[in-house]
Amino acid sequence: MISKEIFEETLLQFLAPIRPLLDDPGVSDIMINGPNQIYYEKKGNLFLADSKFESVEHLTAALRNAAQYVGKHIDEERPILEGRLPDGSRIEAVLPPAAPDGPCVSIRRFFKETLTVQRLIGFGAMTEEVAQSLKAFVASKLNILIAGGTGSGKTSMLNALSSFIPDGERVVIIEDSRELQLQRDHVCQLEARPADPKGRGEVKIRDLFKATLRLRPDRIVVGEIRGGEALDLIQAMTSGHGGCLSTLHATYPRDTISRLETMAMMSDLGMPLQALRIQLASAVNLICQVSRLQDGSRKITHISEVLGYDVNSSTYQMQDIFVREYTGFDPSGKIESTIGPTGIMPRCIEQLHEHGMDLPASVYEAAQRRR
Repeated sequence: MISKEIFEETLLQFLAPIRPLLDDPGVSDIMINGPNQIYYEKKGNLFLADSKFESVEHLTAALRNAAQYVGKHIDEERPILEGRLPDGSRIEAVLPPAAPDGPCVSIRRFFKETLTVQRLIGFGAMTEEVAQSLKAFVASKLNILIAGGTGSGKTSMLNALSSFIPDGERVVIIEDSRELQLQRDHVCQLEARPADPKGRGEVKIRDLFKATLRLRPDRIVVGEIRGGEALDLIQAMTSGHGGCLSTLHATYPRDTISRLETMAMMSDLGMPLQALRIQLASAVNLICQVSRLQDGSRKITHISEVLGYDVNSSTYQMQDIFVREYTGFDPSGKIESTIGPTGIMPRCIEQLHEHGMDLPASVYEAAQRRR
């Protein structure tokens, strides 16, 4: 049996052309378009690397080694790999013939240092008043979805918000591929698993959901919603498991609800569409929308409350509690923006008070000005 340390070092030797990028803590993404083209993202900007892989065969060998490291297979019959590297980075790869110009690879890096709420405030991703509001929302066990595009910082935001979960609560995490690093002690981490080459041993996220409900969770955290498990999450949210947190891909808060509805319909849905919409609107309390702006910075753009579903107009009722406003560019080309309260008081304020929490004074002042 090869030791884990030797296996990891062997894999890194296969990845020698990108080893300096993997060792650079400032690199957030590495993108390989065939053996001769390697791009990387640093501080929100893309750069072309000087290094290359010797050939398609060398790159393919590296990917097969990476697949073996996570107990998966990648070849012409199974050309897609989803896994992680020894340092926890997420790797997604596609081989020919699905990628006709050569293997296509994306590696998402994760901060080795914990990305705390205070650091996000320092980066300008949120303000102190937004952080205080989010603390009240999380501690009061509201169900929150963190939505945004690819590379917008959804996972980092979820990790940071987990610090607001009160001590003593048991958190069960469900993920397709392990990425979350929650800032809590009492955590039970579950990970889905694909079938082996003979079709055996598959564990789906929906299977883990069923097990989770009997693991006595105080909170359920889903790394990312991508399919029919959306229905399981909605039902968990409405069946006494408050304080659920999850991420999904969507550009705006209203798109987030529509996408969640679409994914719930991917399951073996046994209820009328209108009933699903009513349950969904009851399940989700807040949407925290994050975005990667044109200058590469990652910010919270909206915090929106879901109020319910209007049967007569067939629309979801929503209102923005915080919204980011843009004022232009500074001399260095960075986007200037601020996020502040809209003056609309959230209907969930009573639930906050029941948990001994409240919103910052600036939210009340904005509401007074609006009136």
